[in-house]
Amino acid sequence: MLLSNWANKKLLLVAVAWMAMAAPFAFGQGNAPKTAAPAGQAVMPQWQTAAGGKMTFEVASIRPSKPDTFTPPNFALSSDDSYISTGGIFNADFPVATYIEFAYKLNPDQGKLMRASLPKWATTDAFEIHARSENQNPTKDQMRLMVQSLLADRFKLTFHFETRQVPVLALTLIKPGKTGPKLRPHADGPPCDVPTPPPASDRSEKIPGVYPARCDEYDMEAMPGRMVLLGSRNTTMDLLAHSLNNIGRLGRPVVDRTELNGRFDFTMEWTPESNRHADADVQPDSQGTTFLEAVKEQLGLKLESTKAMLDILVIDHVERPSDN
Repeated sequence: MLLSNWANKKLLLVAVAWMAMAAPFAFGQGNAPKTAAPAGQAVMPQWQTAAGGKMTFEVASIRPSKPDTFTPPNFALSSDDSYISTGGIFNADFPVATYIEFAYKLNPDQGKLMRASLPKWATTDAFEIHARSENQNPTKDQMRLMVQSLLADRFKLTFHFETRQVPVLALTLIKPGKTGPKLRPHADGPPCDVPTPPPASDRSEKIPGVYPARCDEYDMEAMPGRMVLLGSRNTTMDLLAHSLNNIGRLGRPVVDRTELNGRFDFTMEWTPESNRHADADVQPDSQGTTFLEAVKEQLGLKLESTKAMLDILVIDHVERPSDN
């Protein structure tokens, strides 16, 4: 999606599941320990155990999407914890790949690697799913468990995990123990349960602690002067690392090596490369901050090429869904 098409629209990144957000190694949960399992059985991620194990929808309808139409999901199919209860209703319109990423909480890096093992139709052909859970107040992770069951039952999905060494970018602090001016511990800002005021028009200096208005989500929007603003509150460094790759199109998975624990608030502003030369009146010395410059100067972070072992979900079998 090109920034030129945003034209002052606010993008809620966590709601954009088609940007491939979604497991066991993931946003906010990426390095969470896994629950031990008997020999020969799959190891269950801790988030899945905490959510209650296997669950199913009470009713579910699946049909191919209508050509040239798209119905947004009724909540963000993202791998973070941002969630507004829908009363147990699940509505979405995506390819199977997106449903897998959501169900197994795959981060964008892991989702991209997973897609390599899918047949082409599973990444291009969208399916509308309308489902309802018996529980009228399931958590987001419980919704994931129900989608897991739906994928196994109706799409005949089977898979396994492999651990591979792959080229990555390591996210580290430029100065040990010191973050940049726009990356702060969440405890230093307003709590998540306190309503925040609307952002001021001059956002660059006034919003670092209160943008976005809600916690646990990533917001991005176009700003005056062709700039882009990105921010999140109550996020983790693991989630930030994967987000930087997805948003900056860095070409490699990004892994957190900052050794910063806990939760953080941040904002960053930059001028996308596609916009930096769009205005003939822009002088060479005022072309704006690049994405990587913003990471360094505003967040106090740098990216270094290295290799790392990553857990990758590999698809063994998937079919077009059975009839309703």
